[in-house]
Amino acid sequence: MWLIIAALVVVAFVLVLFGVFASYFGLWIQSLLTGAKVGFLDLIGMTFRKVNTRGIVRAKIMSVQSGLSDPDLTTRALEAHALAGGNVQQVTRALIAAKKAKTISLTFKEATAIDLAGRDVLESVQTSVYPKVIDCPPRGSAKASLDAVAKDGIQLKVKARVTVRANLQQLIGGATEETIIARVGEGIVSAIGSAASHKAVLENPDVISKAVLAKRLDSQTAFEIVSIDIADIDVGANIGARLQADQAEADTQVARARAENKRASAVAAEKEMEAKVEESRAQLVLAQAAVPEAMADAFRSGKLGILDYFKLQNISADTEMRKALAVTSKESTDAYSASNLSH
Repeated sequence: MWLIIAALVVVAFVLVLFGVFASYFGLWIQSLLTGAKVGFLDLIGMTFRKVNTRGIVRAKIMSVQSGLSDPDLTTRALEAHALAGGNVQQVTRALIAAKKAKTISLTFKEATAIDLAGRDVLESVQTSVYPKVIDCPPRGSAKASLDAVAKDGIQLKVKARVTVRANLQQLIGGATEETIIARVGEGIVSAIGSAASHKAVLENPDVISKAVLAKRLDSQTAFEIVSIDIADIDVGANIGARLQADQAEADTQVARARAENKRASAVAAEKEMEAKVEESRAQLVLAQAAVPEAMADAFRSGKLGILDYFKLQNISADTEMRKALAVTSKESTDAYSASNLSH
């Protein structure tokens, strides 16, 4: 019985070894024949560490076949990058693309850092080899053009295209495309605003590009500006004249308000004078009302006699008659003068 059990255990162990060998034989023989040098035990250890063994082996084979000689590019390093959540295949393809370009310096550590930072390292290498064109303002934005006003008050509407190349050394921590667009837009507006006349900008649009490029707007960004090209430039409204008209209208409103204030003050003064006239008339009426009382007191005291009273009445009537004659004479004279003038 013990011999049978031992034989079954041995057979089971052999079957397990055969199954494991059959599972990893294909990957192991590929790495062996291509010089990737991924050991059989390494393949088994990757399985226990829950790493995609096929992806690691393929990445190592690609790196060896492409001639990558970075000492940091080892099987353990690829496995560690995969465990950290990185894309091993993208990193390997990016390193191969950088090596084939012959003008880009990219190490395995830099590539893994860029990949773990959330950027597409392969796209970054491709952008570094083949520059990328960015529209300024970008397509689909709220405004279709960059609007700026020259010193003569004329508005210019500008569309620009910025050619950028990825800067791999500043890709981590560097500003993105949105910063490039914002800086270029600010530079274009500043360059147009510094121009003495909009005609000078229309005659020579490259002054905008030169002024913007001179400011080194790509500093601390993940890109290097290759060129800035003015794609379109149109003449807009006369902002200066509009501002002057608005200012004139505002000045007119202020003048009207001041005139209205003065008119209101004059009306108030007039009303005040009318009130004083009415007050004086009231005092006159009171004084006239006191005359009969004074005359009655004079009669009672004997200071005024009947003859004196009638004499006063005759003088008053004579005065009224003279006034009436004077008015009639003046009207006749005016009528005679008007008749002579008409003839």
